[in-house]
Amino acid sequence: MRHAVHPLTQQLIERKARGEKLAVLTAYDYPTARLLDEAGVDIILVGDSLGMVVLGLPDTTSVNMNTMLHHAAAVRRAVKRAPVVVDLPAHSYDTPEQALKNAERLVSAGADAVKLEGGRVVIEQVRAITQAGIGYIGHIGMLPQSVKLDGGYKKKGKMEADALCLLDDARALEDAGAAAIVLESIVSEVALRISQSVKIPTIGIGSGDGCDAQVLVTHDLIGAFPWFKPPFAKSRANVAQEITRATMEFVADVKRER
Repeated sequence: MRHAVHPLTQQLIERKARGEKLAVLTAYDYPTARLLDEAGVDIILVGDSLGMVVLGLPDTTSVNMNTMLHHAAAVRRAVKRAPVVVDLPAHSYDTPEQALKNAERLVSAGADAVKLEGGRVVIEQVRAITQAGIGYIGHIGMLPQSVKLDGGYKKKGKMEADALCLLDDARALEDAGAAAIVLESIVSEVALRISQSVKIPTIGIGSGDGCDAQVLVTHDLIGAFPWFKPPFAKSRANVAQEITRATMEFVADVKRER
């Protein structure tokens, strides 16, 4: 039985059909989300990347549902225009029942759609979410929540067999009702093949410019996290330098006071 197409899915399919490129950025707090929304970003992602760039964790695997609910609510208060997508954190969707329950919690906190990692291996979880009428974004390629099992951050799709698996994953997610699919750290030629094989937008991160959209962690875009910079991320500001300069000026002024 085919279920009705989610409004976000229909909107994104139409935007891809028109050839529109989409800009996606992360937000984890009210002021950042409000600035991004007012600046015209197409989609705002409350990513579990907050584990690293906000909480100082080594990776995303320790982020939990309470943390995601907290940040999703903050972003929702700020955003009036762009769809808000929120990550389901690691081990919050181990079963279809758990996936649906936690997706519903994120929607209650303000999510317009949820995102979880994996292809055909999580297809029953995806169906549970989409058949309940909840918007869903896929994520294939390099999966940050699986980085410990995968032995680090590795480029995906180098071998033809791997490329075909990724293509099958993308088609399965589309068939299950995904509104879009994040393609992370996939060989650019393979990412382009996937983009040409599905009607829903692909959202690239470190996967070349053949995707229908591009997503960045906002801290990388604005230079707010100087301790690590992904090789594919172009910084367009240096917020960390400005914070350091302003703080040093403030400290110096206070210490000069008599």
